[in-house]
Amino acid sequence: MDDQTLVPWNIFDNLPDPILVLDRDCRITAANNAAVDLFGTKIQGLDLVLILRQPAALAAASVALEGGGPETVEITFYSSIPRTFRVIASAVPRNDGVSQAVIIMHDTTNEKRVESMRADFVANVSHELRSPLASLLGFIETLLGPARDDDKVRGRFLDIMKTEAERMARLIDDLLSLSRLEADEHIHPRHLLALSPILLRAAEVVRDRAKAKGIKLVMDIPENLPNVLGDDDQLMQVFQNLFDNAIKYGWENSAIIVSVNLIDTMPRQACPGVIVSIADQGDGIPAHHLPRITERFYRVDKARSKSLGGTGLGLAIVKHIVGRHRGQLGITSTEGEGSTFTVTLPVA
Repeated sequence: MDDQTLVPWNIFDNLPDPILVLDRDCRITAANNAAVDLFGTKIQGLDLVLILRQPAALAAASVALEGGGPETVEITFYSSIPRTFRVIASAVPRNDGVSQAVIIMHDTTNEKRVESMRADFVANVSHELRSPLASLLGFIETLLGPARDDDKVRGRFLDIMKTEAERMARLIDDLLSLSRLEADEHIHPRHLLALSPILLRAAEVVRDRAKAKGIKLVMDIPENLPNVLGDDDQLMQVFQNLFDNAIKYGWENSAIIVSVNLIDTMPRQACPGVIVSIADQGDGIPAHHLPRITERFYRVDKARSKSLGGTGLGLAIVKHIVGRHRGQLGITSTEGEGSTFTVTLPVA
């Protein structure tokens, strides 16, 4: 950079935000390492318009070169992975009065993604709560009016109201679970736990529901399994949710196969692990749904999920808990045969 600039240029090379310096003709006279990584190594001397084809950013640079600003605009690069930047263009004062400008680009991609996820989450929660509330209000109005003295209608409506209220209660419980998980998802559990008792307890909790559909739980758990580091309540929730899921979507008079195996090395981790596999026999999940199946409120069959009492949060909770335990969640499915969910946890 020119000796008359205010700050030695090498100070900016370790900053994470791309920074460009422009001369009076809008040519790039200097770029820090982050800018070189973003635009390429041969940008010095180029006109800004050749690398930054964003009208808003170019207009902000022009204002800065005329001594105005600072100007702040937002731009998005659309490629395989869109990236959004907040661009700040400011004039650089010089003793000789020559016009220069500095462009600072702050990557806001993650902030935008979080904002979008939060907005989607609020919209989904509002929708999920609004529907049963509307039903409850409608039934209450009917019971207070035309059906006040109709015992048959009153009994039927009260049953429906109980079901809707229970669904709202499950949704609120799941939302609270997610909130607690997000608060401590970066803190790894430190308690030594045996997996076998947790799996057996989870199976016992759902056994009556399985029996009602004629579903048999087949447990294949080897003896003397090594311990894992975990949170007992959270792992119980993982396996109970997965058992519930298998019962809901498994065929009547079918079987759920629960098997546990040891592996020498977990994928992407240099440590042994325990794999818990839960396989149901049912309609399965179409392949195009699998990448999104653990998203909050994502349902393969919305009508069927709601009729079965699902909140759309069960697998999202499972994913969060498994991630907190430095584990991995795998899902495979064949339409017309069934689905298999695997939880891999590192050995303590």
